[in-house]
Amino acid sequence: MTTADHAGVRMVQTDGTHSLALYTYGPEPADPHDAAVLFVSGVASSRLNWSAVVRQLSASMRCFTYDRAGYGLSDSAPYPPTAENIATDIQYLVENVPFENPLILVGHSWAGVLINEFIALTGNGHHIAGLVLVDANHETLPQVLNVNDPDLQAMSEGINPYIAKGIAADHKLTQQEWDALMADEATEKYAAIARMEEDEYAASFATLRDKDLSAHQPLLRQKPVYVIGGMRSRDWHGMYKAGVAKGNGSEEQRRRVRELISTADEKSESIMRRHLQLSTNSKLAFASASGHFVQMTQPEVVVEGVKWVVNARRSS
Repeated sequence: MTTADHAGVRMVQTDGTHSLALYTYGPEPADPHDAAVLFVSGVASSRLNWSAVVRQLSASMRCFTYDRAGYGLSDSAPYPPTAENIATDIQYLVENVPFENPLILVGHSWAGVLINEFIALTGNGHHIAGLVLVDANHETLPQVLNVNDPDLQAMSEGINPYIAKGIAADHKLTQQEWDALMADEATEKYAAIARMEEDEYAASFATLRDKDLSAHQPLLRQKPVYVIGGMRSRDWHGMYKAGVAKGNGSEEQRRRVRELISTADEKSESIMRRHLQLSTNSKLAFASASGHFVQMTQPEVVVEGVKWVVNARRSS
């Protein structure tokens, strides 16, 4: 199958306790050295938010998405969705398919932590062709930018984030893709695993920091790494405006959130630059018309990142 609308699906066994649904798009690589793409979603996120990127890329190259344990067609895991456990599941996925071609791992948000846990677990082997990190979390994120700031949470109470952040209006998914994403995220199964992941989110940063990966950089040596930064202030400003309209927050809370917004992009950029240490062959780009979900509002920026990694591999 070659389109995002018609994917081949297979169930992949992990450790004998559960199976993961793997979706295949695009033509089979002509050469075993050519890279394929595996997309890794952020915390409490459906694989379907990658649909616009997959649709564009799969016309020319093999792409894979998967339902993390507890999502979509995948079984629930018997253990909590910590970043370490999710990285172990990715290892099972890579080893048990098995993928014949090296993978460009494309990760959004929390996937920055998940992919680093995966690298810590499996090393920098043939299975990794390169990375595209989409406004991805770094292990030091909470020390620089608190995305779960309590005042920001108070301002966001009862607000639909897709509407307030402009994603519902500006996304580049087809209507069918958007409807599928909304339907997936409206299920009880999604709500249950999303809550579980959010419970594990905060602790995952310290767990990764304890591995002291920074002492061993560049972890990927010269393999290409493309880092994409979104404009976090766009999202937070949208949530702030919607919160004010709803009457959320005290005057002090509103003042503090305005301060957070004023420094968000500068702090976020400092985080994105830390990802560049993963490789001696890395590049930073910004999706200036997007907030955090770049893959939905500027999918072409992610596509460009994947193509840069492909070309960088050929050049080297």
